[in-house]
Amino acid sequence: MILAVLFANSEGNILVERFNGVPAEERLHWRSFLVKLGADNLKGVKNEELLVASHKSVYIVYTVLGDVSVYVVGKDEYDELALAEVIFVITSAVKDVCGKLPTERLFLDKYGRICLTLDEIIWKETVTFCVIANEHPFAFSSMDTAANVLPHPFS
Repeated sequence: MILAVLFANSEGNILVERFNGVPAEERLHWRSFLVKLGADNLKGVKNEELLVASHKSVYIVYTVLGDVSVYVVGKDEYDELALAEVIFVITSAVKDVCGKLPTERLFLDKYGRICLTLDEIIWKETVTFCVIANEHPFAFSSMDTAANVLPHPFS
């Protein structure tokens, strides 16, 4: 299950967050933990270079995308390898929406479309990946069919 997806700026301010199955009283802990994790480890990291952390049965994959940090937290079937695929789809989608690597301003200018795209990717705990006609991979819920999500949701 994907527990959280967060985007933060370089100062550690949360730009977008989506929690799934995380109680409200634990969300503040996760926010501060992820921002501290990024502050300690993301300095000097190249764009889209993945970093991985784990604690007990919870996995975190995070990276830098332009001026924005991206964190994906999962457990159970969403181990570090599955989360690496999820974060690839998310970063590809954000680049498609923004047209390039996002600055914080561009990210905020495209905020609505990014949120909509993120909600399309992370929905009902299940993400399925497809590549159609050598296009970018995209995700859809197991509740959807390919016919319902075509054309490409990120274009």
